[in-house]
Amino acid sequence: MTSTPFKSLPYRPCVGIVLVNRFGHIFAGQRIDSDVDAWQMPQGGIESGEIPLTAAWRELGEETGVSREMANVIAELPNWLTYDLPQELIPRLWNGKFRGQRQKWFLLQFDGEDSNIDIGTEQAEFSDWRWMSADEIIEKAISFKADTYRQVMGLLEGQILDISQNTSQLNLSD
Repeated sequence: MTSTPFKSLPYRPCVGIVLVNRFGHIFAGQRIDSDVDAWQMPQGGIESGEIPLTAAWRELGEETGVSREMANVIAELPNWLTYDLPQELIPRLWNGKFRGQRQKWFLLQFDGEDSNIDIGTEQAEFSDWRWMSADEIIEKAISFKADTYRQVMGLLEGQILDISQNTSQLNLSD
């Protein structure tokens, strides 16, 4: 039996969003279509003709209900990061057209209230959500995304720390 040469398939162009609250905790959602305890940050495909930042705002709204008025872009990683899907998933996802995802990551500071987050959107992808530390999100990520999450957190560690420190300094001066 001949197998598809998965390594020759392209990566799906995608965005990832690290949404951080004022305490430096990161939004994580439990996928609605998953039976395992795997959590992820908002992410999704870039539509034809769409620029990555526009895709990030669209995906954030679709998955969390968070609008541009509730968040600010703090950073954009300069390089695209990739991950491969396990071979058994390739034929089942995206009609078998992609070997994994090529992601442009953004760090956004969430300025809203927890009550502003609505995962029950029309394109609901999460059954539950919570704020997590960077270490917890890496630990709870599905195995094939964990290395990418580790890279993202390592590259954004300083900015995430700055967000939480700026908030604590504001609280001290109140």
